[in-house]
Amino acid sequence: MDRLQEIEVFVAVADAGSLARAADHLRLSPPSVTRAVAALEDRLGARLFNRTTRRLAMTEVGRRFHESARRILADLEAAQQEAVGETSVPQGHLTISASVTFGRSLLSPVVCRFLDLNPRVTASLLLLDRVANLVEEGIDLAVRIGPLPDSSLIARRLGSVRRILVTGPDYLRRNGTPANLAELKAHRIIGFTGLMPLREWRHHDGTRQVSTPLAPSFEVNDALAALRAAELGHGIAPALSYMVHEEIAQGRLVEVLADDNQPELPVHIVYPHSRLLAPKVRAFVDFATPSLAAEFDRLSRPKDPGR
Repeated sequence: MDRLQEIEVFVAVADAGSLARAADHLRLSPPSVTRAVAALEDRLGARLFNRTTRRLAMTEVGRRFHESARRILADLEAAQQEAVGETSVPQGHLTISASVTFGRSLLSPVVCRFLDLNPRVTASLLLLDRVANLVEEGIDLAVRIGPLPDSSLIARRLGSVRRILVTGPDYLRRNGTPANLAELKAHRIIGFTGLMPLREWRHHDGTRQVSTPLAPSFEVNDALAALRAAELGHGIAPALSYMVHEEIAQGRLVEVLADDNQPELPVHIVYPHSRLLAPKVRAFVDFATPSLAAEFDRLSRPKDPGR
């Protein structure tokens, strides 16, 4: 078995989590799969899997090599498609990841419009309130809000958002408006775990970030549920500015502590580095970037309530 086949076998085993399942997928015998993995380990001089009678798990070296190996195979597939003239038309299945609220409100319509224009492409939209590993989880691209510590990803900026606090006007009529963070601690807090995972509000005091502990009276892991409770007057909830732009404009929600000077959080569309980018990914990035950038530009313009 040559080096490329060994890499293909390794990736199949890593993805399947089993030598036997990888053998079935590749239509090879289990002993040949075992030999291919052993030969690759010998060639690399490192163990790629820890094996027991009941479990197969990648080592740290295996996880690093898996990411590189998948890129190698993806580049090879793209090169083969280019050689036969298939790269000019977007086609195949596209997997996209985003946070739950962003995916529902802004990204899903963009994906649907893209599919209308590209009938040879299908798509899965994975809405996750966590940072997914694009390579390990087989995701083509994602939209991420906040700083990007992973420099191995290619990023295109879409805009920015702010972390804010909001509540319904009825709540403020009944309970008064907090003038500072010390007064905020005396109010009823609705905790959205996606923005307050440690039950604290992070804010800037001059040039440094400070955290103020808060004790939510109601806590939920869904942004829309938290904002609905705030709109109904049950307390003050955290939000990202794009989530509540229309509600504030219509007077259904009011921003609290608007002078808190929260820094802007960048929003990017990101995808793994590849020398030959798949046409479906390139086409979606080129389509979605101006559409979402225009939407963020619209959402960044303040509206007065009642207009």
